[in-house]
Amino acid sequence: MASLERDQKKALLRFDYPIAQIEKGYTNRTLYINLSDNKISSKPVSDEMKRIFTGGRGFDLWLLWNATSEKTKWNDPQNEICIACGPLGGTTLYPGSGKSIVTTISPATETVMDSNVGGYFGPYLKFAGWDALEIQGKADTDVVIVIDGDKGVVSIVDAEGLPSDTHLLGTILGERYGEGKLRSIASVSAGSGAEHTLMGCLNFSWYDNARKTYRYKQAGRGGTGTVFRDKKIRAIVAKFSKVTAEINQPADPDKLKAGGREYSKEIRTLDPQQNEMARVGTTHLVDIMNDHDCLPVNNFRFGSHPDGKSLGREVYWKKFHPGFDGCWMGCSVACSHVVKDYVLKTGPYKGQSVWVDGPEYETIAGCGSSWGIFDPDFLIEVNFYCDTYGLDTISVGTATAFAMECYEMGLIDKTVTGGVELGFGNKGAALEVIHQMARGEGFGAVVGQGVRRMKDLFTNEYDADMSIMQDIGMECKGLEFSEYITKESLAQQGGYGLALKGPQHDEAWLIFLDMVNKLMPTFEQKAEALHWFPMWRTWFGLNGLCKLPWNDIVPEDNKGTPEPAKVMKHVKWYAEFFSAVTGIEAKPDDLITMSEKIYNFQRIFNLRQGFGRREQDNIPYRAMGPVTAEEYESRQSRYDGQLKELDIMDPSGKSTEQKLKALRVYREGQYEKLKDAVYKRRGWTSDAVPTLNKIKELGIDFADVLELISKYQ
Repeated sequence: MASLERDQKKALLRFDYPIAQIEKGYTNRTLYINLSDNKISSKPVSDEMKRIFTGGRGFDLWLLWNATSEKTKWNDPQNEICIACGPLGGTTLYPGSGKSIVTTISPATETVMDSNVGGYFGPYLKFAGWDALEIQGKADTDVVIVIDGDKGVVSIVDAEGLPSDTHLLGTILGERYGEGKLRSIASVSAGSGAEHTLMGCLNFSWYDNARKTYRYKQAGRGGTGTVFRDKKIRAIVAKFSKVTAEINQPADPDKLKAGGREYSKEIRTLDPQQNEMARVGTTHLVDIMNDHDCLPVNNFRFGSHPDGKSLGREVYWKKFHPGFDGCWMGCSVACSHVVKDYVLKTGPYKGQSVWVDGPEYETIAGCGSSWGIFDPDFLIEVNFYCDTYGLDTISVGTATAFAMECYEMGLIDKTVTGGVELGFGNKGAALEVIHQMARGEGFGAVVGQGVRRMKDLFTNEYDADMSIMQDIGMECKGLEFSEYITKESLAQQGGYGLALKGPQHDEAWLIFLDMVNKLMPTFEQKAEALHWFPMWRTWFGLNGLCKLPWNDIVPEDNKGTPEPAKVMKHVKWYAEFFSAVTGIEAKPDDLITMSEKIYNFQRIFNLRQGFGRREQDNIPYRAMGPVTAEEYESRQSRYDGQLKELDIMDPSGKSTEQKLKALRVYREGQYEKLKDAVYKRRGWTSDAVPTLNKIKELGIDFADVLELISKYQ
């Protein structure tokens, strides 16, 4: 008897369902699992739900909103892990159409977290018959949830005997449930690091046919993997073996095929001439950021380093295994690169030869330059262990960099770190902290709580200076900053500080428009950008799409268009894509409106959880300007020039401390003015709460929403 069939017969819980055909991108039902009550059921998706929430992240938010309350904490059984794809997700004819969106109440921020991730799971979940999956409750013992889309069976089985770490677990799950068809299996898992920290990520798999191995993408931000393991889920498996080009049953297949061919052709033609994503992935950003003083060095103190190029595109191109690297079928961007046969030098798998996905830019910057380390092989080792342990490399990078600076400043010492000499540049110490995170031991367990909690701990237990830690601790809303220096870009400061889930660049990446190209000199122009770009980027998460094809490969005539940063030719193509699949005629402005509904709803969700007001949009001063004399003096001509040109003060004869103080008063004032302009543009109050008029205009004026909002008007 095959192992899948045997497991289904021995399942702790089994749910049989009729396999239904997808209609215009939707299955019109969602899957509910309660691990505490041992309940599995199907919920209908109404036309109103599709009209208001579209799919993907929108469906996740609606399900989570209705399942939780303002009292729900991240580790309450009531909290959910929600995963959805979206109506356009799973399209094999259009680049970047294989994304899943994960949503939960975060252990890091204590409010809503969403994460957009590649791999095959989201499409397979939909093909198996479900627009979204919501998992509530906690199991008594570790379990695996299996969704068999070939047979129409959902089963929950005991995870006894299965390893925790992803690189081992994913392979075993594929062999156990694939019945010889390894590509038919996609899994979601989180390793030992997720279990012992608040920065656990989820690993979403896909089977690389050419290399005969499972590969992984990460839903990284905010501790989704920590919630997953708290519920005692070892893994979720989706099986589907009959993928076809028209499986989404699009309303206009000919229009879809024509659009997909044109887009893919453009990418294959232009990517080799532009960013070479198919050759080097996101590593091309390292050189660009280093050249423009935007690469975080030593916990965001500085923006460049002479050794920066040792972590750049040409170095990793030589280390990446050649060949096609798409994390979904038919994606012509092919940016998911891998290192083959890397021999591990540390940790429980020392001496073993492994495949390592990446590293991507965020890992390189967060766990390399921000730690004062410029060794490309070290980054490969860090990347492997963070992935298999289920740790978000952005939070690991930024939190460890903060601890390193606290150590170097004398705010903590070796008695606090357990003897680990955690200074910048210490590769052995940094890796030891990661291994401690996975074991839940030592100072690694402290770093794994994140920057916000470390600040409180260091103050309360070791009498460290909270004011300096507030300035250098790169977190907002409890989430660690992703890896860009924003000192000279007020717009990107807003892109981080005003982001719904915390300082993640997936809402707005405006550094070049603002700092380099100087295309938005006024507050009104910055506010417009901080309205349009977050709304547009939200739309990808509603539909199961990747953002990279939109603006990492651009049309040859894009520079000559009225708004080149928006890449409007592509925006129009996405409107046609949506219309071709769903049968709903949409123009570019309609896509923005779809997102605005969800964006405002998520802001209200934050408000319900006790957040979502002006004070939560504050950022550490290091995101705005230089904190220390060393920082100021490293760019003294720049800062002195600004003091004079902006008529802040005449820097002649002034001490560095005097100049630091004057610059700070000015920059903090500018950030407050930016908040006012953005809130006004978004239709929010000066306290950052959506107005009643905005809620009614968007059609999200549900009774409980109106009751909540009315308290803050």
